[in-house]
Amino acid sequence: MIRRRAVVHGRVQGVFFRDTTRRIASANSVAGSAANRADGTVEIVLEGDPDAVEAVLAFCRQGPEGAAVSRVEVVEEEPAGLQGFRIV
Repeated sequence: MIRRRAVVHGRVQGVFFRDTTRRIASANSVAGSAANRADGTVEIVLEGDPDAVEAVLAFCRQGPEGAAVSRVEVVEEEPAGLQGFRIV
């Protein structure tokens, strides 16, 4: 089990980024959350199997149709035992 916090920069709000991330995370059994931030970025917290978390991060580097991801900052954190995935 690993935990990653990612901040996604670019045109990432208003393009269903959070909801698509939720669907992909759920399909990969990854827990966490996705939230719009006031600076126009999306912050994503992911917990799960390392390969599954990486699959969700790979999506975040591309984003859904309509998004234009310029960069993704990822930091490692200690898992907190999250359950489910929520949009904040």
